[in-house]
Amino acid sequence: MAVISKLSINHFRNLESQYIIPSKGINLFVANNAQGKTNLIEAIYYLGHNRSFKTKIIKEVIHFDHQSFQIIAQIGDDRIKLEKSKIKNTVSINQQRISNTSQLSQILPIQIITPDKGFVVNGTPKNKRSYLDWGVFHVKPNSVKSFKTYNKVLKNINNLLVRNKVDELDFWFLSLAEVAANINQNRIEYLQQLKQTTFSNESELLSTLISPLDRFDYQFSSGWPKEVDETNQQSIYNYLSSNTHNLLRVKHLNYGSHKASIRFSLNNKNECFLSRGEQKTLSIIFWLTQVLLLVNLKTKPVVLIDDLSSELDSKKINIILQYLKALKVQTFMTDIGHNLDIIERINPSIFEIDDGVIRIKN
Repeated sequence: MAVISKLSINHFRNLESQYIIPSKGINLFVANNAQGKTNLIEAIYYLGHNRSFKTKIIKEVIHFDHQSFQIIAQIGDDRIKLEKSKIKNTVSINQQRISNTSQLSQILPIQIITPDKGFVVNGTPKNKRSYLDWGVFHVKPNSVKSFKTYNKVLKNINNLLVRNKVDELDFWFLSLAEVAANINQNRIEYLQQLKQTTFSNESELLSTLISPLDRFDYQFSSGWPKEVDETNQQSIYNYLSSNTHNLLRVKHLNYGSHKASIRFSLNNKNECFLSRGEQKTLSIIFWLTQVLLLVNLKTKPVVLIDDLSSELDSKKINIILQYLKALKVQTFMTDIGHNLDIIERINPSIFEIDDGVIRIKN
């Protein structure tokens, strides 16, 4: 179970020298706009991913008066420390420097729900893969090796296609076919587990976010053409070999596991035709079902929710909070106080943020 018992944030955006002791349950951070709520969520996300969900530019997250930022957290017996500047990046666990970000994710699995990261329903294929592979990794940690191998092989294939190195392609096609079949199998198995969880009695409270007559469904799109058996190594290899001429013409591999996605629907209506409110509600169901699945597998993630009240009515907010409370997962959530009466019913630890200064509310 992942629980942040102590958190120190220094020079991260407008958060300077902030230290908090969050509760094991729900932690609510209340503030007006532009006071630092999302910055706090971003800093915690950084701890588990060694990157931001908002920008790839380091200088954008460093306070303008400083040259670096530092985030330190105690998670059980582990102490994570991140120090980043424009020229240096140091990540350590228990004072031992690490180079593999997956170690962070194993100690601090984080599920995030924020408008800045985008909805998963009707979101970009990249965003959908991000959430899908987050779940796959935490169910099968060794899958990270497959993803790294696939990306390396894909890069080599694309380089050969650009240079018209036909003779060298066959070896890399074989390598890609093997690892792609493994990735596809892991993704399919994970989504099957997720669907079983979605329609289980444990998700009954979460399912009340939509009408009992509504049917929410999702299907895996492998990124390969329909004629390819995405879990069969030979089928993938045959496709690559028989389409070498076309690949040389376009100069890159335009199909594959790096193009995978998820197709969502409500009552057989394609996700793109759903209202923004429906897209957000279904996204939350998908996100929190992933949390439930990990809880059932004895891996309790930390949940981050930014701007809870945005486009959700009081009834739905109450359902989400009751669900998280029942799961007993540590939650960090922000709000501008519009629904404070509803939120206070679950007895959260309440913090106030004013111009980057975080104080617990008495």
